Amino acid sequence: MSWFLEALKKYAVFSGRARRSEYWYFLLFYVILYAVFFGVGLAIKVPALVAIVVVGLLLPHWGVSVRRLHDTGRSGWWILLGIIPLVGFIVLLVFYASEGEPGANKYGPNPKETPAVV
Repeated sequence: MSWFLEALKKYAVFSGRARRSEYWYFLLFYVILYAVFFGVGLAIKVPALVAIVVVGLLLPHWGVSVRRLHDTGRSGWWILLGIIPLVGFIVLLVFYASEGEPGANKYGPNPKETPAVV
């Protein structure tokens, strides 16, 4: 669970780079939490309960998304591409799934090559 805690520790950090695993595991946990809160909200007839997860994890999601784009050598502003229906989602999906740039780029050192700080 260190990948999720790492993303939460840097919840409002929009600089640096994030590995694919950090991004995808965070997204998986986000979707699971969303589904659980959605189901519980429906069960207790409070469908707005899911808003807790959406609002609570909004900044961490943006942060890890921007850092993931940085790892591929793109500006964090590419996240706004998600505003375009369907096409924006598909393009961002390709960016998030792409291999990060080898070596350091203008956003920082490669997280694969940087030893983990304990």
